[in-house]
Amino acid sequence: MNTNDSITKGLEEALVFARGQKGRVRVHQVSVPEVDVAEIREETGLPQAQFARSIGVAKGTLLNWEHGRRHPTGPAQVLLALIAKDPDVVQGLLR
Repeated sequence: MNTNDSITKGLEEALVFARGQKGRVRVHQVSVPEVDVAEIREETGLPQAQFARSIGVAKGTLLNWEHGRRHPTGPAQVLLALIAKDPDVVQGLLR
């Protein structure tokens, strides 16, 4: 199977799933823990502006997360969960 065939097969499976039809589709669900953004940032020792830059978000977004007005979702939540486990992970990877 070449790359185009693989992509086409994946798209066909996605359409079957989106239509709610039964098919040979595997659905993966990942559970990401809730995160305390302020606590995670404090563990890194970085000020708000620098931490926000290091994870690619605006400082205002970080402030909203830290004050509970908003909550990180998707990739941001996963990244923050990784940082919670290893506060130096981002700096280590970006060096």
